[in-house]
Amino acid sequence: MNLQERDRAVNWHPYTQMKTADDAIPIAKGKGVYLFDDKGNKYIDAVSSWWVTLHGHAHPYIAQRVSEQLNTLEQVIFAGFTHEPAIQLSENLLKLLPQNQQKVFYSDNGSTAVEVALKMCIQNAYNQRKEKTKILAFKNAYHGDTFGAMSVSGRSVWTKPFGEMLFEVIFIDTPTSENIEDLKSQILTYQDEVVCFIYEPLIQGAAGMLMYNAEDLDKLMKFCRAQEILMIQDEVFTGFGRTGKLFAANYLSEKPDIMCFSKGLTGGTMPMGITTCSNEIYNAFLSDDKYKTLFHGHSFTANPLACTAALASMELLLNNETQQSIQRISEQHFCFSKVLRGHSKVENVRQTGTILAWEIKNDHKTSYFNEIGKKVYDEFLSRGIIMRPLGNVMYLVPPYCISSEELNFIYENILEVLNFI
Repeated sequence: MNLQERDRAVNWHPYTQMKTADDAIPIAKGKGVYLFDDKGNKYIDAVSSWWVTLHGHAHPYIAQRVSEQLNTLEQVIFAGFTHEPAIQLSENLLKLLPQNQQKVFYSDNGSTAVEVALKMCIQNAYNQRKEKTKILAFKNAYHGDTFGAMSVSGRSVWTKPFGEMLFEVIFIDTPTSENIEDLKSQILTYQDEVVCFIYEPLIQGAAGMLMYNAEDLDKLMKFCRAQEILMIQDEVFTGFGRTGKLFAANYLSEKPDIMCFSKGLTGGTMPMGITTCSNEIYNAFLSDDKYKTLFHGHSFTANPLACTAALASMELLLNNETQQSIQRISEQHFCFSKVLRGHSKVENVRQTGTILAWEIKNDHKTSYFNEIGKKVYDEFLSRGIIMRPLGNVMYLVPPYCISSEELNFIYENILEVLNFI
């Protein structure tokens, strides 16, 4: 049996209808912006392997740091114990975040980072004997696939089988200058019941790279602050340079109470989630009463290897070369977006930093299930480019190590594919 046959015999892949899916492509190795399959074919990873690989594959500096840590300490229970990589990572990260972020709670991935944030907010109210249980979120939101994260995500075919098991959430539109007053009125209706507001800042990724203005989000956040509604800023996707700045928070004057991180946190090397919070949140759990403890944990909380990978990735992120690359990619995307706007088969072009998205016009509505996505995906694969369309929504989220020439190669192929379909 070859690798594809062996894989199909034992593995169940994510977001995949296994009955109709093509065989998975066996990847043998990665280097920089490229992935190589078992036959030696190479592909440009234009989506950073589900938006996680910041610096390219098999980065030698991250590999060296993790290897050294592996020979020193690979794992230790984080209840009652600590270690240098976790302390250093928390110190380094908090220096980059809004000043009110003072404490770090470790978990395993983006969904768990969100679960921790929700539990912090709900138990924060419970510990203070406040009867607040409702949660505010945006329509079309996506915060993960565990039950709490699903509950605060927009209702869709993804969540329908579990509909009656998800807790109640108040969904509102993303803010604009036209609807902001109406959104405020909607929130006032539930003012005394809402414990927190969770949102993806600036970009709703899985919803189709939907983008909205920082100024409008600032106004909504300021209003929520006045209503004593805690705010959870989900930067799982937008964090670590994707928006052109280190965090989406750098576009905002208002500060969230809690922030969530994963994906690019370790440079795509291994799983890790982080939830940061203000001292006000943390202090609500400090008590002689042990029942006010945040009873949450994971076996691999603050895993030393993952912490070390994150430290190495952060060093690379902050160096001048990477920062210049982020700006270069953003500028190249901006120039190419002008070309796309003039194309007859393209609509709704949008860009924030290193994220560029557009929709392919066709006879069907914009949807994750729009069949043109599969056709386009296969065509790009045949050209040595990995794209993962969200239906007819196309996007680029490249690693920061991509060269101008490699980006131009992708752009040229995009135009050829648009003319081909």
